[in-house]
Amino acid sequence: MKKRIIGTLLSIIIILPVIFSLTGCSPTPKVKAEDMMAEVEPNQPNVTMDISQEDLDPIKDFSIALFKESLDNEKNTLVSPLSVIYALGMTANGAANKTLAQMEEVFGLSIEELNEVLYAYDQMMPSGEKYKFSIANSIWFRDNDSLIVEKDFLQTNANWYGATIYKAPFDDSTVVDINTWVKDKTDGMIEEIVGEIPDYSMLYLINALTFDAEWEDIYQESQIHKEVFTKEDGTRQEVDFMYSDESKYLEDDMATGFLKPYADGKYAFVALLPNEGVKVADYVSSLTSNNVSRLLNSMEDVTVMTAIPKFKTEYDIEMSEILESMGMPDAFDEGLADFSKMASLQEGKLFISQVKHKTFLALDEKGTRAGAVTSVEMAGTSAPVDIKQVYLDRPFVYMIIDSELNMPIFIGTTMEI
Repeated sequence: MKKRIIGTLLSIIIILPVIFSLTGCSPTPKVKAEDMMAEVEPNQPNVTMDISQEDLDPIKDFSIALFKESLDNEKNTLVSPLSVIYALGMTANGAANKTLAQMEEVFGLSIEELNEVLYAYDQMMPSGEKYKFSIANSIWFRDNDSLIVEKDFLQTNANWYGATIYKAPFDDSTVVDINTWVKDKTDGMIEEIVGEIPDYSMLYLINALTFDAEWEDIYQESQIHKEVFTKEDGTRQEVDFMYSDESKYLEDDMATGFLKPYADGKYAFVALLPNEGVKVADYVSSLTSNNVSRLLNSMEDVTVMTAIPKFKTEYDIEMSEILESMGMPDAFDEGLADFSKMASLQEGKLFISQVKHKTFLALDEKGTRAGAVTSVEMAGTSAPVDIKQVYLDRPFVYMIIDSELNMPIFIGTTMEI
């Protein structure tokens, strides 16, 4: 008979909205849960790390692997690996022994190295009048005598991830509080992430990453025309296409593409169109972080005639099996998981029961608007010489990256509009 699950549900929720305009929001109600920051005061890490592309290579490896494992061959896919690894990083600070070793193997970094890299990356990401990148984290734990949360776990995540700490009754008021926090940290884009808290839930770890930007050159009405998008099965869809000339051209053996910058060029949209006869799934299966990095580092400065369809994408996926297959099975096994550095229970133990990831993206003439939610639950320069053309009128792969380090913030496929 299966052992009764006794313990916690830990939900790590990651929200990443990408918004096309920097507009104000109406005031959000304040969280009513007990703020524990008086007891856990963040100490700013003494880190002078200068992040390079090479420092991020392990995270890029993780990102491409996660994207490939998450791919839906029939429908649009959209994941934010950066968001996922921030949440898993916080979780790993509570892991020990073999559970931690497996997570570190998946990350490609020790937890100490991961903390430093993610902290430094967050600190260096630019924001301006027409673009914003921000990360917020919080930890919520049940006000229950049977749960003893390790202070070192809270302190580490407060220091490295800026996590705010809340003690809450985990009743209907906590549902409101968590959703209020999420709505506030996503500028109102995500209004609800928790519907009901199970009786055995003890902790939530929540990450919100917001990217808000306009295009460097906003499309004019004269640049938008209706054309046909053809799906892989031959189905034709009439949609609005946005036409422009760009200056960064990409090409490998199986695809052509381009880079379109957001305001001030700090972030960019990267489009990759598989060659005629190459299926998106086959192209994605060929991707590695090394060849993606080579592609992005070898862009040609040449005029590219481009057409991007306006589109919206919503995607959700449960990632437990994916992460297990990537090499961290013990974290999901109630008998083997060791999260003793996170908390202890009078009866039972912690393990990850599910990892939910939800995303939304809308791309139009002003820019890109997107959001992602991941829930990890634990129970128990030369002049152009020619002109290129890349019209995204059939299924394609795309990324939103930071332009300095080429780190993917979102990775997706558009199979249909």
